[in-house]
Amino acid sequence: MKVQVSSLGYVNRIKENFLSIKKKDLAPLYEDIKTADCVICGGSGRSLYSLNAAMSQIALATAGWRNKVVLTPDDPGFPGKSMYDAAPDLERRYKKTLLLMNSGSGFSEDPLVMAQDLSKYIQEKKSSHFSMGLLTSAMESPLAEITAKHGNVVELKGRGKLKPSFEYAETGMMGDIFELGTLELLNSMIEALYCNFDVEDVFQLCNEEFQRIGEMIDSNVHSETYLKLVDLLEKRTNLFLGGRGTANEIAKMTGVRLFHIKSFLGDNVYITRGVNTPHPRAGDLEILLSYSGETKPVLLWADVLKKFAGTVFAITSNKNSTLAKKADLKIILPEEPKPNFPRRFYARAAFVLSPLPFMLAERLGERGLNLPEYIISWYHSVTQ
Repeated sequence: MKVQVSSLGYVNRIKENFLSIKKKDLAPLYEDIKTADCVICGGSGRSLYSLNAAMSQIALATAGWRNKVVLTPDDPGFPGKSMYDAAPDLERRYKKTLLLMNSGSGFSEDPLVMAQDLSKYIQEKKSSHFSMGLLTSAMESPLAEITAKHGNVVELKGRGKLKPSFEYAETGMMGDIFELGTLELLNSMIEALYCNFDVEDVFQLCNEEFQRIGEMIDSNVHSETYLKLVDLLEKRTNLFLGGRGTANEIAKMTGVRLFHIKSFLGDNVYITRGVNTPHPRAGDLEILLSYSGETKPVLLWADVLKKFAGTVFAITSNKNSTLAKKADLKIILPEEPKPNFPRRFYARAAFVLSPLPFMLAERLGERGLNLPEYIISWYHSVTQ
């Protein structure tokens, strides 16, 4: 008998997909992450945000790592315009570099090009300093085929055969199931590595955390705060989302999904302090994330929006924090502070925010608004 952790079916499906992973398939990738001196993150869109959010916990937990470096090709310190250009420098600097990729479809262009470039270098130079790792739902994809030649592929179900549509790929609930699933899987792997656990302990940590995540979602999704949030999203207002560091990756994950529905209403969705972020207007909504609730730039963003008579919704772990006090609406996800320890707050925030798009779609459907076909397809995939 399957144990349900949440009243929302897709959350239970994410857990079931995780439990279908075989220990023998996860162990080699777990060992590669453990032994790598440098991890290069590769992905596209929400899959990359999910990967970055999890891997950033290595930087937070500095005391437990032996100078492990995490990079993306967009980082100023990345030593080249491509993986092929960067490989010689990476080989000189690090004994072992892992190209770790997250792609549900296995066809995403950015990680595919990275894998092709690194494969070319490995084959030309006969290098033994590199390996590849991939989380995917598509074991027969081009990206899985290349990765398997030079490393390890782990299948996590959740991303089916999608229509050839950019919008559907970004907003489809099948994609959400994969991306949220990889976020929690990677989070549990990082925590297990920090604690020097064996790979079987990853399953234990993840299983226990799903129970907490389910409780957090169910306690908030039908709350007065959540319903007020949906009321505000339904109105003709712009939406701003923001955080610093890992919180910003979660903000971007959420922003991508809400963008498609809000843009249908004629509204805009911005990442706070993005290149195209305008000044807010009266009535706008801002979603801010901060583990401590004391991050100074985040507090400043809250002050600016409130000066424009906007509404601030905050997610933090500290109910007595400055951000919690400034916010008009808030959700508290408590977590015991552990210095230099990987945090669960960010993945929990991603899961708690995940019902927002389909609840907004449901509300608009009740109003008789004809949503675009790709949103309707996605919405039905959530509710059935």
